[in-house]
Amino acid sequence: MHIVEELKQKVLKGGNINREEAILLTSAPLEELTCAADEIRQTFCQNGFDLCTIINGKCGRCSEDCKYCAQSVHYQAANLESYPLLSTKELLEGAKYNEERGVLRYSIVTSGRRLSDREIEKVCESIRTIKKETSIEVCVSFGLLGEAQFQKLKEAGASRVHCNLESSARYFPEVCTTHAYEEKIETLKAAKRAGLSICSGGILGLGETMEDRIDMVITARELGVTSIPINLLNPIPGTPYERNRPLTSEEACLCTAIFRFLIPNASIRLAGGRGLLEDKGKACFQSGANAAISGDMLTTAGITVETDLALIKELGFEVRLSNG
Repeated sequence: MHIVEELKQKVLKGGNINREEAILLTSAPLEELTCAADEIRQTFCQNGFDLCTIINGKCGRCSEDCKYCAQSVHYQAANLESYPLLSTKELLEGAKYNEERGVLRYSIVTSGRRLSDREIEKVCESIRTIKKETSIEVCVSFGLLGEAQFQKLKEAGASRVHCNLESSARYFPEVCTTHAYEEKIETLKAAKRAGLSICSGGILGLGETMEDRIDMVITARELGVTSIPINLLNPIPGTPYERNRPLTSEEACLCTAIFRFLIPNASIRLAGGRGLLEDKGKACFQSGANAAISGDMLTTAGITVETDLALIKELGFEVRLSNG
């Protein structure tokens, strides 16, 4: 039996593939692999498609030195604005705008190592207002917070916390030196202890190996993550990765398919950099992906909700909430 079919059957019967088996899949015929991943997606997730948008709730002047990011004070990315935490009015307007367009999740993302307690109190009031005036799910990405802060956010109405691992534990020190991989893991564990669902993936194209990508997703699996954002590096002038080569569509499909084998019931979510792909991610959505961040990203342009909804319908998906 060929390795793709063998491992597909293992997954369909409820088993987990291990690191060595995932590495074997990297050399499998791409079409066979992506078709098998799509079958796994259909079996575990049916035709559900989890669509979310993000709002840059606080921009720029970030103390961290993540080498991909235009918001870091360590680099000189051009023409990036900087502003403090948005008001409740501004965040509510964004929530209503997206809900009216059929988006079911709305994520507030802020720059910096973490929000202060004072900022947490302010944004909790915003979340309470959003939940009172809309039915949209609210997700938050506020940095390296602790359990007590996450508990306040949950009580205010947030349902999910996003904190990307970015890469493997081995490669992460090459990406960022101002905080540690273990701090990210503890942040996700703290959010889970507070009763929030967790969303964590990474960026492909930072210079990591395929093994690093697999290790990242295995770590996410061990943490109980079932929403996995796949960002494709969009090299931004002024950052250390400005000359990195963007991934091809084939490479993106390969990663998507292997991630589906690793976490068969996940929302595998195409995120930043999807607009660099000629087909805007269509082939990845036929290779195991079943979720996306729509609209603009934090510092780069995205794909409109209307364009995404048309593609989702064309592919036979139905927009609905998945994985809590």
